[in-house]
Amino acid sequence: MADQKRDYYEVLGVGKSASDDELKRAYRKLAKQYHPDMNPGNAEAEAKFKEVNEAYEVLSDKDKRAKYDQFGHAGVDPNFGAGGFGGGFDMGDIDLGDIFGSFFGGGFGGQRQANPNAPKRGASLRASVTIKFAEAMAGCEKEISLHRMETCGACRGTGCAAGTTAEVCPDCRGSGQVRIQRGGGGFAFTTTAPCSKCRGTGKLIHQPCPDCRGEGQMRRQRNIKIRIPAGIDDGQTISMRGQGNGGLNGGPAGDLLVNVAVIPDRRFQRDGSNLYTEQPVSFTQAALGASLEIDTIDGKVKYDLPPGTQPGAVFRLRGKGAPSVSGRGRGDQYVTVQVQVPTNLTGQQKDALLAYAQTMGEGTPPPATPVKDFFKKKKK
Repeated sequence: MADQKRDYYEVLGVGKSASDDELKRAYRKLAKQYHPDMNPGNAEAEAKFKEVNEAYEVLSDKDKRAKYDQFGHAGVDPNFGAGGFGGGFDMGDIDLGDIFGSFFGGGFGGQRQANPNAPKRGASLRASVTIKFAEAMAGCEKEISLHRMETCGACRGTGCAAGTTAEVCPDCRGSGQVRIQRGGGGFAFTTTAPCSKCRGTGKLIHQPCPDCRGEGQMRRQRNIKIRIPAGIDDGQTISMRGQGNGGLNGGPAGDLLVNVAVIPDRRFQRDGSNLYTEQPVSFTQAALGASLEIDTIDGKVKYDLPPGTQPGAVFRLRGKGAPSVSGRGRGDQYVTVQVQVPTNLTGQQKDALLAYAQTMGEGTPPPATPVKDFFKKKKK
């Protein structure tokens, strides 16, 4: 039920003063957490995922957010709390031009109502898809399932049965609005309200289309293929024009906005188009130099490590970073050298290191107590 909906800010875990960036970060975190791909067969996670998407769809839209902040769910859901002021009177229906016109002899004039039968663009839809890091680097194609409103094929959106047409509403003369005189205490003003006879549509359908029942649209489930370009970054959105809800009265369809979540790869860290990795090397490799095989998104590449490389040194592999989503160029890969200190040395290895230390003038540490002397003392 609509009155059981949770507060959208509570759903995303942010305050009412949250910025657009804060909303986006909260949405991305929760969308990843509850995404069906990450929770297969979990009905509760799927429900929360839908709730998070619904909350973000409203709060990420400035107009919808303003209405939600002022009126709550009733401001963004036409089916929520209808008639909250009693008798179908809604303060949002008051025409201020009519009020001032009634008070001051029409000096301010009334605003013209929009034609309810004019073409209207369909609402945009939001969806999300989760991909692996390798898929983000190479580009891929995914398929998502969604429900959307589409123009009825039988009546082509008119809502009328074949061979019939709609009648212009005689009460509102096709405007969809009627003027109501209100007053009291010596004052009178005019308000506008949706026409009850035609329900604000401006037309009367006497023989509704049997397929859509006079709505002109039908809700259908569709599988949509999404081409994800190489180089897409976590949190970026792909806009698919015309894949949202169908328009009304011949208007264009809305868009489908797909948020892309990228599962991190433990080997690579990304910053823009550049990638960052760490490469472990042994002490001797760092000191003497070595030919290394470095992991890149294109596979392993060879790199000649120069002698005397210090711990923490960084070298660059040009053109081995993330590709640009525009298809123009690639970033670089920066590799940090991690020198591994040897442990569990054998006696021979220790002797070799001691000899090396002497050549460096580091002196000779005191010799360790021989094992055989230790056991002799025990016997005594």
